[in-house]
Amino acid sequence: MPGMWWVLVVVAVVVVLTAYLTWTAARVDRLHERAAAAGRALDAHLMRRAAAAAVLAEERYAVELYAAARIALDAEPEEREAAENDLTRQLRATDLAGEDPDPAVVAVVAASRRLALARQVHTDLVRDALSARRRPLVRLLRMSRRHDRPRYFDVDDPTLAADALRVS
Repeated sequence: MPGMWWVLVVVAVVVVLTAYLTWTAARVDRLHERAAAAGRALDAHLMRRAAAAAVLAEERYAVELYAAARIALDAEPEEREAAENDLTRQLRATDLAGEDPDPAVVAVVAASRRLALARQVHTDLVRDALSARRRPLVRLLRMSRRHDRPRYFDVDDPTLAADALRVS
């Protein structure tokens, strides 16, 4: 009878440890999946902003802005950050203010605001996934080996000046 308690304690410890390891592995997987989804959403918002900037550039005959927008749209993954930063600088240099803002300006400002939010969400999820990867138990058991290491997308703050639109 006394030996039975030890068996129950060992079984209970194994069950609790297995449950914890399963939960941790699922959390690591979930964080990596969410970071990848946020990366895809960020990419979509980058494309929308570049397309909106190209439309604005065509409307205003802004050659440099159009070139920056086309480069951002056509950039390879390793060139993407530099191209997006250049587009942000070109957008900031463009005068967007006006009494009655045209739809192209509204589209660029709205796309920039949504891009800023998508960038923040992506950064937060990448940080969380990298934090989970650094845990000793995760590294010891190689729980993140099925996933590529998430990367930050280092781009200047894409929001444009608050006075660019005088519309609520």
